[in-house]
Amino acid sequence: MFTSATFLAAAAAVGAFGWSGEVLLLPVACLFPALWAFAPTRLVAGLVSMAYFMAASRGLPIGVSIFYASDIWVGLGLWIAASLLFVTVHTVLWSPKPGWQRPLRYLAAGALMGVPPFGIVGWASPITAAGVLFPGWGWAGLAATAAGLSAMTMRAWPLASVAISLAWVLSAATWTDPESPEGWVGIDTSFDYQFAGNHADYAQHMTTIALVRRAVENGATTIVLPESALGIWTPTTERLWTRNLADLDVIVAGGAIVVTESGYDNVMIELTGEGATIFYRERMPVPLSMWRPWASGGASAQFFGNPTGRFAGTSIAPLICYEQLIVWPILHSMLFGPNVIVATGNGWWTGDTNIVPMQKASARAWSSLFGLPLVIAFNT
Repeated sequence: MFTSATFLAAAAAVGAFGWSGEVLLLPVACLFPALWAFAPTRLVAGLVSMAYFMAASRGLPIGVSIFYASDIWVGLGLWIAASLLFVTVHTVLWSPKPGWQRPLRYLAAGALMGVPPFGIVGWASPITAAGVLFPGWGWAGLAATAAGLSAMTMRAWPLASVAISLAWVLSAATWTDPESPEGWVGIDTSFDYQFAGNHADYAQHMTTIALVRRAVENGATTIVLPESALGIWTPTTERLWTRNLADLDVIVAGGAIVVTESGYDNVMIELTGEGATIFYRERMPVPLSMWRPWASGGASAQFFGNPTGRFAGTSIAPLICYEQLIVWPILHSMLFGPNVIVATGNGWWTGDTNIVPMQKASARAWSSLFGLPLVIAFNT
């Protein structure tokens, strides 16, 4: 019989391996429902949830300390705080009784952690593995994965684990990473915002423009730049970019900040030599560091606004940074039938952690599930 310590160690291992940043390891997270369901007590179920979540998000303390240039203890405090909603939901919904209640309670927990308000910190959802288990299945693959996860909470969990493992092996044997549409290119950068006033300066703009010109010379016609690549968006910045793109047959998407009366919007902008248009406003900025609803000056959250954007004449599902770690933004977008998924981020603050690899693995999994092309652009 498993001891409580064994449950905790297994949950931590599942979180660490499942969310290592390797997309093909995401199905490891499917073991979490069984560890949660068969925990001997409610307390152990809560600790199992904490061990899983904290192992999956283990890069948070270092990332926070880099972002705020603070002591590691600040990062540790936020790491624990971030896990509390996940732990609370799973602890409250755990049941000692076997039978139909367990799978339904697990599905309820997953649903609560998938949408606001709990879903605001709904990292590391095992449902993300659907893209690896059932590539191209779309909503049917999502439903099949949800059924498999709920079955992992029942006495028949060995059969469920065999079925999940078979789907995993078959998928891994033929796996290919999602590709970008022809002519589309995501440009990665490596600007350190900690030492550049946290926004793009003139030198960064000119360096980025040079990267765009080089990509066009290599055949790119549609280019995606990372989050924050365009800095604080102003008429002067727009003139700088449009003049430098005037002689190029290219359409560029770039991340920027637009100042508002109460704070700012984190946006994606379409740029050509003729002008610029904002086509997406981030639905869920990073809590605390960006989204602070209790104070002015932070980023606004659109939540269920603008699920898709029109870029380069194509309907896209935009996912900026944090939106790649949680569930509802991508599912919200997919309800509106986009043709391409565009994932951007600015991970200068993440250091040598698993955060950016997690984001990219999630984006690849969702792209695979719905069979859509994917363009990724990160600043790291």
